[in-house]
Parts: sequence; structure tokens; C-alpha cells
Amino acid sequence: MSHSPKYLSPISPGYSWYEDTVGERPEYPPLDGDVTADVVIIGGGFTGLSAAAHLARAGTSVVLIEEHRFGDGASGRNGGQMGTGQREWAEDTEAALGFTRAKALFDLAEEAKSHLLSFAQSNGIDIDFMPGQLSVAHKPRYVRHYREHAEVMATRYGYPHISFMDQKETAERLGSTHYYGGIRDTGTGHIHPLKLLVGTAEVAAAAGARLHEKTRANGITSQGGKVRVTTARGTIAASKALIAVNAYNEKLEPITSAHVMPIGSFIGATPPLGDDSPILPGFESVDDSRFVVRYFRRSKDGRLLFGGREIYAPGDPKDLHGPIRRQIVEVYPQLKDVELTHTWGGYVGITMPRTPFVREVMPNVISVGGYSGHGVMLSNFVGKLFAETVLGNRERLKLFEELKIPPFPGGTKLRTPLLFLALNWYALRDRF
Repeated sequence: MSHSPKYLSPISPGYSWYEDTVGERPEYPPLDGDVTADVVIIGGGFTGLSAAAHLARAGTSVVLIEEHRFGDGASGRNGGQMGTGQREWAEDTEAALGFTRAKALFDLAEEAKSHLLSFAQSNGIDIDFMPGQLSVAHKPRYVRHYREHAEVMATRYGYPHISFMDQKETAERLGSTHYYGGIRDTGTGHIHPLKLLVGTAEVAAAAGARLHEKTRANGITSQGGKVRVTTARGTIAASKALIAVNAYNEKLEPITSAHVMPIGSFIGATPPLGDDSPILPGFESVDDSRFVVRYFRRSKDGRLLFGGREIYAPGDPKDLHGPIRRQIVEVYPQLKDVELTHTWGGYVGITMPRTPFVREVMPNVISVGGYSGHGVMLSNFVGKLFAETVLGNRERLKLFEELKIPPFPGGTKLRTPLLFLALNWYALRDRF
């Protein structure tokens, strides 16, 4: 392991505030030669590194490869918000799957939240945890749903940490009159995601996992009880494999590509606003009710980190700064003259129903992705559940495997243009 200066990600635009504040970032050597292991993992994000850490600590031989640097994708560049439950509200999941399965999925997500915080604490990883999250309505007609949700969570799901906010309280907690009401969740919070990622990699390496950056998987096969992953500089042979590349699957594995699609999301950071700033005086994170969600928070050093701009087609936008500033000023007109110190983006994997894609795509090969914007909490835990599966207990991972995730329509050629049309239509609805 060696250390190198910070650099710009080759697959994600912009230079992030996370990269600027993570401190010294370990570098891991590329794979060099053929190797064997019990488990091979493709992808050095939250899911893959979490799985590697838990497997290595259990005495399992693990080799993990990542095409670029750990954290170059969504795991190191996201909004940092943990959330509560699954991506979809529990009552909506209940309407589709029934109470028993909805409650099991909610409880699993609550365990994921506890696991993330305890893993960081027990391993001495300073993740800049800040408590509290506000979910707010950008249209008056949505306010009733937030009030009902707070009641459902307390009475039906045994979660007492959510309270309803009227328009006045919402304005006070946000420092903005842009929204009409919402909920406050004191049972969750937000983190510095790249610090968690770097720390998880160090835990995995210390436990004996062999970690390799700048090592692209060119192909994967499973035959005769043996999985083989080919790279430019060697082949990895293993008994089991995890594909954990999320939005960056490209052509590696076709089933995953059909079910998980990339969406670009972009964030800007202001200078520290000062202790006397009325903006988010409680330092909570925020998400709103738009289909194209706007998500923002105060960092530990008092900056506003604001995300919301999305793109639904391949290629990076030429202007990161302008669109993000316009969205900030819509919510906080008083920041019209504030410059952004950092603007950056990355690609998140989504599925049609916004629930994670977990499937055995070939014998002894499980692919995971599509957290749909809820990956900070869930991805780390799904990595742990994969480790449990390898060690003989698949029951908890099955809760995700059994979710019905349809492929995106249109086949290989039309998937992306159809997604572009559909998501832009939903984005247009946000305005009316």
C-alpha cells in the first residue's frame, strides 16, 4: 500500500469537497498475475469493500478488484444522507407486498443504520456523523402525506423518531420559506461518505483481504463450480463471486445491465456559512418531494452541500456550476452572491421500482446494485449480508433477492432513450 496526492476521478466529473477533506487516501496496487481465492469481488464501493471486510474477518480468502480508485463512483461522491427504511416509504411497500414483508424490510433497513454507525465507531472511522434529517414538501397538496406518514411510522412500524412539521416550523428549521411542511427524523443523520469508504477499505486490508485498484474486470464465467474473472494482467479463480459495480456495469454482465441504469447526480459546496447563519441552524440534512430530488445539508464545518441536478443520458454536463447555483438560489435567495468552492457529480444506479437489485446472475455469482439514491445505508449492509450468505446464512439476503425487479423496457438499444424520455417527463411534473 502506498500514498499519492489527490487526483481527479476519470469516471466522474468535478473535484469533490469529500476528496479535498478526506485526508491521506491509501492507494492499492493493481493485480499482477493469476490468483485464487474463496471469493472474488468486482467493485470497490461500499458494497464490495463491506463484503470484503466481513469475509476477511471471518477467515475467508478474498480478492477484490476495482477498475479505478475506491470511491470514484457513487460511494465516494454521494449526498451522504442515511435516511430511514427503504427508498420507498414503508406504507407504500406495504400496499404492494403486505405488512409482514414491509415490516421485515423496514427492520432490516433499521439494522443497516445501526450497523453503519457501530461499524464506524468500533473501527475508529471518523465519518463526521451529524444527526437529523428533514423531508419537505415542495407542493401544498403533498403536506397531508407527510402528516400521515409520521403517524404511520409511530403507530404501525414502531418508529417514534419522526414528527410532523407545519409550514412555520419547516421555514424555521430550513431557514427558507420555499417549502410547505414536512417531517423531522431525529433517528438518522448524514455522514462524510468518502471517509467511511476509505476506512472500510483499511479494515478489509488489515483483516487480510487482497485489494487491487486500477484493475478492470474484462469478463466473468462460472463453470464446474468455479468462477473465473479475467483482467488484463491475470485471472482470479474463486468458488463464489460478488459483482458490486452498481451504475458502472457497462458490458460486464447483461442481466445486471438490463435491471440497473445509471443516473448522473451533481452537488455543489459553498464556503462555510458561519455559526450565525439562519440556514439549517440545526445542521440537519434535507430531501424534498420532487421526483428529481433536491438534497442538501450543512457539513461539519458549516458549508451548504447542495445536490439536485440530474442527467439521464450518457456523457457529463459541460456546466456543473450554473445549474446547481440556480437551484440553491431558488431555495435560499440570500445566497445569490455566494460562490461555490467545489462542484462534482457521479452516477447512481436505479431500478424500475427503486428497490435494490440482488440476484444470482450465474451459478455462484451474485450481483448487487440499484440502491436508487438510498445506498449510503443499504449498500454497506448488503455487503455484510453477502458475507453472511457465503458463510452459510442466506435468509436475510433473500429478503432482497425475492423482490420483483423488472428489467427496463426497450432492450439493449432502446433502454437509455426510453429512460431519458420517461424521467424527463417526471421531472417536468415537478414544476406543475
